[in-house]
Amino acid sequence: MISFVTRLARKAGQICLKEQATLTPGDLTFKNPKDLVTETDKKVEAFLIEELGRACPDYGVLGEETGAKKSRTPYRWIIDPIDGTTSFVHGQPFYGVSIALEKAGELILGVVYAPVFDELFHAEKGKGAYLNNTPVTVSKTGALDQAVMATGFACLRGGCSPNNLTRFNRIVPLLRDIRRYGSAALDLCYTACGRLDGYWEMNLNIYDIAAGVVILKEAGGRVTDFSGNNRFPEKGIAAANPLLHPRLIEKVSPVN
Repeated sequence: MISFVTRLARKAGQICLKEQATLTPGDLTFKNPKDLVTETDKKVEAFLIEELGRACPDYGVLGEETGAKKSRTPYRWIIDPIDGTTSFVHGQPFYGVSIALEKAGELILGVVYAPVFDELFHAEKGKGAYLNNTPVTVSKTGALDQAVMATGFACLRGGCSPNNLTRFNRIVPLLRDIRRYGSAALDLCYTACGRLDGYWEMNLNIYDIAAGVVILKEAGGRVTDFSGNNRFPEKGIAAANPLLHPRLIEKVSPVN
């Protein structure tokens, strides 16, 4: 199954690369004034659903653009055709195709492909995490002042209150540095391979993080909600290596 999904993600990524080069303002629509959707998002999702449906016709599907299709089995695909659409639209490289497989509510497979970099992350439960077929593990950084972390602001794009700024101001002065890539899927993958030491965000959806969560866990990382429980992403998502995760939870735990 994993070889099929990785090939599929690469094909979807090639669609993204081709479309990004010719993107025009007429290809854009808006969920709200700040939240973009492109015709490429829709095209890639349609391609993935068609191919996954042909291979596994009884499986359910949850796609960012098309919503849910019921399953006749315990299995469900979770798809984000372009995680990082704003980067995609602005000609930036930090976006990826994200495909996860869930069995009876448990995430068991994840693939994230960043086509501009030709980097493919994949993992299956119990089988480790890989970047372009090379095993990866989380960092061993144990102190916040030696850590580089990432976050995002989907909450601001959605006009949500409370938002991430209070947590941002609490955490960032304690870190070596902060990064903002604009793709939850890549933030989780970069934490999985040690490029980042941790990541947190709020107001995300399951399709934003599903594949990345599998990859991070299989790389030895920890992921919880902001209270250290498993109600992510609806109660926030906090991900890090096992040494830093408790410190991150201390700083992102609910604030007034």
